[in-house]
Amino acid sequence: MKHFLPRLALLALALVCTAGAAQDLSRQKSIQDWYRAWETHDWSLLEQALGDGFTFSSPLDDHIDVQHVKERCWPNTYKIKRFDIDNVVTDGDNVFVVSTGWTTDGKFARNADYFHLKNGKIQAYECFFGPGINYPNSGK
Repeated sequence: MKHFLPRLALLALALVCTAGAAQDLSRQKSIQDWYRAWETHDWSLLEQALGDGFTFSSPLDDHIDVQHVKERCWPNTYKIKRFDIDNVVTDGDNVFVVSTGWTTDGKFARNADYFHLKNGKIQAYECFFGPGINYPNSGK
């Protein structure tokens, strides 16, 4: 956990450099909590970052709700070790993050993550798989 904050320095800087300091801090916290929750396997923390009507999309899932995320995606957390944030682009309530996720057995997944926020909470998340494994339990 001690290495988590330096990896998110880029994310914090990008989110704080946009207009509206209070709203920016709320967005920053929600995005940081998103990655922290997956790293620390803390479902409660993840739920706190999500807005009402949250949807999750990936090449495997199309706008699934929170309950389906918990059933389909959350069981993968046991293999997640950490995320490195490589690039962040913000445009108001839209945040685009390029990240590299590392598994407990040293495999990686490089993804592009798109977040749409509303009132400082994550309203929608879209994951685009890149090089590496597609998701921690894919067996690749």
